[in-house]
Amino acid sequence: MKNYLEFEKEIKFLEEDLESLKNPFDKGGIISEVDTDKIKKIQDEINKKLSLIYSDLNSWQKTLVARRDERPRANFYINKIFSDFTLLSGDRLFSDDKSIIAGFGLIDDKSVLILGQEKGDDLNSRIERNFGMANPSGYLKAQRLMKLAERFEIPVISFIDTPGAAPTAESEKKNIAGAIASSIECCMSLKVPNVSIIIGEGGSGGAIALASSNKVIMLEHSIYSVISPEGCASILWRDPSKSLESAEAMKLTAKELLKLGIIDEVIKEPLGGAHRDGNETALAIKKSILKNLKNFEGLSGQDIFDQRKMKFLKIGRDRGFKKSSDMPGKDLSYVEPWLSRALRFVQSRKNIFIATLIVLILIVIFNVLM
Repeated sequence: MKNYLEFEKEIKFLEEDLESLKNPFDKGGIISEVDTDKIKKIQDEINKKLSLIYSDLNSWQKTLVARRDERPRANFYINKIFSDFTLLSGDRLFSDDKSIIAGFGLIDDKSVLILGQEKGDDLNSRIERNFGMANPSGYLKAQRLMKLAERFEIPVISFIDTPGAAPTAESEKKNIAGAIASSIECCMSLKVPNVSIIIGEGGSGGAIALASSNKVIMLEHSIYSVISPEGCASILWRDPSKSLESAEAMKLTAKELLKLGIIDEVIKEPLGGAHRDGNETALAIKKSILKNLKNFEGLSGQDIFDQRKMKFLKIGRDRGFKKSSDMPGKDLSYVEPWLSRALRFVQSRKNIFIATLIVLILIVIFNVLM
């Protein structure tokens, strides 16, 4: 049985009509002729409605689409995109965390390490996967394998889909904050290319822990944020019902994040979302991965590291840190925006400016009185 979101009610009724028309048996169980013209007409109307609705989703609606149960998960994409996938388990300290799938595989005969945050497809698998919320063991497993991939110069591909890291007492006892921090450090220090694809919900540090990559890519209707809209609304307004306002303020959609320079690319989803055609979405993701890996061919490990470092240092700045051609050495130098420089200059000499302004005002008054 298909599930529909609140804004998809019209689609629901149309698809129910379509299914009844495709059924060759009427209510009495008698075979009747299928009206192909009417079926085509309704299908065209469904496509038109989907195009209209999904082209104008607000941030909260995109959040609901990113979270929907039918959306393809990491395990689906791994099976569709990669061949000869070999699952590896365990962090060599505590246990194996099922919420992170990890292993080596091939993409067009190229070896890659694949990390995938997996929410599960049904109730049993969701409980086993802890709804995609990893414990410290999951991040330690990912770090172990990323270091192994770096040793053999194998690129790393991550599929991000989590509401956040596991918020349990056991997780805190095993230092989840430290595991996330060390995972971010591991991602940032790699001398091999790493590409992250946010396929659904990219929530909190649990997502950032595996998404600190050379290239961060989002599916069109996925989200990426430091906190959930409900959590943000609870903190700022003390009212979880203000999720729409918080979702809009947080700029968590792919379009907004691309504009801000937080991510590098948006992969367009099939009409109506990835859940309507997982195979087409998998093909688009595969093309994007191959394209981005090709860009790093021929680069040294240091060049790959520098590109990643530069990318993150530039976020939130006008021009950011860069290697200056007129400076000796290879250190990064910060190019301060001109407005910031002007304001700092005025601030550092404000007493002189105030005295000059007073003198000018006195001169003007004196000339007026004379």
